[in-house]
Amino acid sequence: MGRDRAYVTGMVRTNGVLIPENTSWLRDPAAQRVCAAVKNAGFDILFVGGCVRNALLGLPDSDVDMSTNAVPDQVTEIAQTNGLKAIPTGIDHGTVTVVSDGVPFEITTFRKDVKTDGRRAAVAFSQDIKDDALRRDFTMNALYATPQGVLIDPLGGLPDLQARRVRFIQDPNARIREDYLRILRFFRFSAWYAHPENGFDPEALAAIAGNLPGLQTLSGERVGQELTKLLAAPAPAPAMAVMRQIGVLHALLPGADDRFLAPLVHSEGALGVSPNWITRLATIGGDKPIDQLRLSKADAKTLTDISQAAYGEGVLNSVAYRKGLDVAVAALLIRSTFSETLPTSAELETLRTASTAKFPLSAKDLMPNFQGPALGERLRALEDRWIASEFTLSAEELLR
Repeated sequence: MGRDRAYVTGMVRTNGVLIPENTSWLRDPAAQRVCAAVKNAGFDILFVGGCVRNALLGLPDSDVDMSTNAVPDQVTEIAQTNGLKAIPTGIDHGTVTVVSDGVPFEITTFRKDVKTDGRRAAVAFSQDIKDDALRRDFTMNALYATPQGVLIDPLGGLPDLQARRVRFIQDPNARIREDYLRILRFFRFSAWYAHPENGFDPEALAAIAGNLPGLQTLSGERVGQELTKLLAAPAPAPAMAVMRQIGVLHALLPGADDRFLAPLVHSEGALGVSPNWITRLATIGGDKPIDQLRLSKADAKTLTDISQAAYGEGVLNSVAYRKGLDVAVAALLIRSTFSETLPTSAELETLRTASTAKFPLSAKDLMPNFQGPALGERLRALEDRWIASEFTLSAEELLR
């Protein structure tokens, strides 16, 4: 391995803009150990993407990713020479995961796209950081930082980040056709990072509207991952409304209706409840969302429980007792939204009490008078009666 420093072209600094000193990955000995190993071998290494974006916005860290002009074999050799573990997690695309002090860091060689088909890309390695920046999606994600925290901005995306504008890099049509999932990423990033007063970039919306057929090439898993992240944003309603208006929402989730999403978010705030993407998905509905979005078994069960409780006629106290507090609160929020009322703290407290109630009888209390199937039926009947009494009947009253 050559020890001469490999010069990276396109290293445009931003007049001394620095990452905040309290950023965790700048102070992380494990991350700095990786950086020092690569630098000492004569190569450049930079933090990139979400971790840089969030640090500049003062938001919690996202995944800490790094880019380098060292190719994967060189990264692997550097890691092993320095007592670090190297895992070829995506070596065909230039990514090696280096584990330092038990912490994994994805390190990807600077790349440029050679060929794309809307779902995946063939890439070639590059020594020019601008090539690497150009293959990213949005200007706010094409930001890099040195291990010392100096910002590198090859494409001039910093003003967009500072203004909280979500814009595709250069030609939106080209970026979308490289990977149609970027349509959904545009709305997710808008929901999470855009300033509400900015609206939505008109060039981006025009390009999205012109590329809707490409959404059908995406797998349900990829769509589900993006849509659930979007629904988890603090205020996803504006993005979802625009998705509906230009045809994205119904292309992905036929029959979905986002009109009650904003009132639901308002109810969440009124009740002091943390956002829950499954509650929000249950609110917008749609035809077979479990299948369309390839939800996990656990998420599918939760969605089914919430939907049945919210749109059924059962008493929510019973739901809280049988299905748990989270399902009952979600159903309360949805019912309140559709009835155009605000849920109250008293209702929440009632559900909380119901979720922790303990049935005062057991099977042995009914034996030997009841046996076999009759025992189970009688116990369930008494439990239903106890729930109907709002958990007030004692064991003696139930047995009488």
